[in-house]
Amino acid sequence: MSILMPILIGLIAVTLISLIPEPHRRAVNAVIVAGAGAAYLSGGALGYAEFVLPIVMTYVAYRGLTSYAWIGIGWLLHTVWDVIHHLKGAPILPFAEHSSFGCAICDPVIALWCFAGGPSVIGWVRARLSRKEAAPLAPAE
Repeated sequence: MSILMPILIGLIAVTLISLIPEPHRRAVNAVIVAGAGAAYLSGGALGYAEFVLPIVMTYVAYRGLTSYAWIGIGWLLHTVWDVIHHLKGAPILPFAEHSSFGCAICDPVIALWCFAGGPSVIGWVRARLSRKEAAPLAPAE
């Protein structure tokens, strides 16, 4: 369950974000990944090194305004930060011991969606369903 729930959360996040119509979807994603870069600042577990990720993510998010690939890179960078904090014992949510571990599983789900171009999940499901409805039935033998 500790692996399935973060995957489900990632899928829910992707579905909700995909409800935002383009061209705004990519810009909103860039803002979200920029915010994720500052998620660990209040903990300070890495001392001054905590300032590295927000600086890098600001650049990545800026590039993400025109490229889903950069947003995907941002989520993978955040995954690395999650793993470091999990190993250090400084979770993203201090009251949830394994929250950084969960975040490290959730973030790549979002990254994969970004590398796919951030498509509309609802549109994809509708297209799949309409193809099945439009497919001719096999003749009975």
